[in-house]
Amino acid sequence: LRCVIYAPFDTRSGYGSHSRDVIKSIIELKKDEWDIKLMSCAWGKTAQGFIKANKEWEFLTEYLLQTPNLQYQPDIWIMVTVPNEFQALGKYNIGITAGIETTICDPSWVEGLNRMHLNLVPSQHAKNVFMNSQFEKRDQHGQSLGFVKVEKPIELLFEGVDLNTYKVVGSQFKLDIKEDFAFLFLGHWLPGDLGEDRKNVGLLIRSFYETFKNKSKKPALVIKTNILGNSSRIDRGLILDRIDKIKRSVNSKDLPNIYLVHGDLLDTEVNELYNHPKIKAMISLTKGEGYGRPLLEFSLVKKPIIVSGWSGYMDFLNPEFTRMLPGVLRPIHGSARVENMLNEGSQWFAPDLNQVHEAYKDVFENYKHWKELATRQAYISKTKFSYEKMKEELNILLNTHLPEFPKPIKLLLPDIKKIAFPKLKEGIGELTIPEDVK
Repeated sequence: LRCVIYAPFDTRSGYGSHSRDVIKSIIELKKDEWDIKLMSCAWGKTAQGFIKANKEWEFLTEYLLQTPNLQYQPDIWIMVTVPNEFQALGKYNIGITAGIETTICDPSWVEGLNRMHLNLVPSQHAKNVFMNSQFEKRDQHGQSLGFVKVEKPIELLFEGVDLNTYKVVGSQFKLDIKEDFAFLFLGHWLPGDLGEDRKNVGLLIRSFYETFKNKSKKPALVIKTNILGNSSRIDRGLILDRIDKIKRSVNSKDLPNIYLVHGDLLDTEVNELYNHPKIKAMISLTKGEGYGRPLLEFSLVKKPIIVSGWSGYMDFLNPEFTRMLPGVLRPIHGSARVENMLNEGSQWFAPDLNQVHEAYKDVFENYKHWKELATRQAYISKTKFSYEKMKEELNILLNTHLPEFPKPIKLLLPDIKKIAFPKLKEGIGELTIPEDVK
């Protein structure tokens, strides 16, 4: 069977990581049965070149499609991207998406899901939003043409974490900070006013300043982020300017320190950052995640997590062992809207600011208690949400949903006996046919 996978596997992004794991799983499961080819695509403004910089992934280059465009129709066509980009180019088409961070998806996403034979999403949150999103379709005269809703199968396939990469190790990561206790945030600083960007980075910084200003004993906050999707000096400058602007808005000159980690890191380096002895906990005030991959990775190093109590990661983070933040659903602010993705009328999560302050202090002052609970969370993550478990689930889904494709068969012809016919003489005459030929 000819299988072509179209995905942003060469990018430094969450979708890039998701793509690579899916592709690796399919290769390990089906390389003896399928002719697998890869087509690379961009992912927003995020940097490419991941494969070249990470030798353990160079094997993917062996599967690259050597022509810029498809020269044939694949038996199996797989796309890892947002649903409005889904195209049915194969005999059987599979769409894989990290899903949705809000309460309603765009109509174009529903139409994209319906173009595929099978759709795979990483969380129950994403599946619920897709299944509950329906829209009335009208013609040019305003007459109703009925409702558009998801009609094709959607199955869960969580993003499994590589236990050989993300685990407790001795860290050699160079982190030059004076404090012995630091919170860590890791994620993209996306568009939006203060308190309105999806990852809520601005509010996270301001609430940290407000919580520990004028305190005699202060922790630090370490941020690994980017704005432009790259590791340029321009990007670094933009981040530092934003942090400084927030700092100047806080009414105090006695503030805790915030440190920026900037630049490309290998997966092993990210794990060493997680394991650094001064990194004590992870915090995210995110408004919504289709899955929340860094939270799963960090949970494996047995350290506490503070996070908004809503969306995709609720599948793998247990509220008993994680400091979940209560809050409410609010409409997406105009400064954060993205056409065909984050639309007016849709909502996402706003954590209670008072609870954010309390959570910072609670984990800082009662660290031993939360560290013990984090060990229990690590056990759940390790035993239920590993890469190997994900591969097992993918194999079941493929075997369950893929149709029986036509197989080439050998044409068996009967043996033919060559018989010598008499030669005809010139002129008109009779042809005598031997009895055995009759």
